[in-house]
Amino acid sequence: MLNTIILQAEALADGEPVEKTLSIIELITTGGTAGMLIIGILFVLLIAAIYIYFERIFAIKEASKVDSNFMNQIRDYVSDGKVDSAQNLCSQANSPVSRLISKGISRIGKPLEDINTAIENAGRLEIYSLEKNVSVLATISGAAPMIGFLGTVIGMILSIFEIANSGGSIDIKTLADGLYTAMTTTVGGLIVGIVAYIAYNHLVVKTDKIVYQMEANSLEFLDLLNEPI
Repeated sequence: MLNTIILQAEALADGEPVEKTLSIIELITTGGTAGMLIIGILFVLLIAAIYIYFERIFAIKEASKVDSNFMNQIRDYVSDGKVDSAQNLCSQANSPVSRLISKGISRIGKPLEDINTAIENAGRLEIYSLEKNVSVLATISGAAPMIGFLGTVIGMILSIFEIANSGGSIDIKTLADGLYTAMTTTVGGLIVGIVAYIAYNHLVVKTDKIVYQMEANSLEFLDLLNEPI
């Protein structure tokens, strides 16, 4: 360590360039007020994207829990005419699938087409509930890179403005400060956009699995009602 300090002091005395490191904090703060503002906005968007992702992933995980014996019990209750017992079972399960089946059970006795329509309408509400705030992730994934690019444009404008006011002499430090703003916000916007994009697509896949699960159980229930007595 002492040798390193001595070598650096000698390099300074000889006028040789010294290796310079730059931390992330320094990179953000050297971008000026505009750069820090853009980074602040991107940071808020990143926190929002992470919160929405984990809130939705836990909700979807909870909604996907369905007892493998659920439909068999529903079949037995309906076949035996125990509609109230079937409704109680659906209330205890309290999942998207059970709520669809509950809606169908409440329409037993009506034409099959009416039961199917009631289940489809209930399914739309369940899908809407599952996709709550997911569209915000899609918006963040598209908006974050554009916000970062806005910081890039601002940084370049500031650099050109400073150069124009310097009397024609190009100050490398002034140009570098503007480029710091430009490149930092671009990188930040891309990072936030990529995170939000991956989170959005993962939630879409998870939601689709539950939708397929609801459709499969709904068809099974309708087939049960269509069976000859």
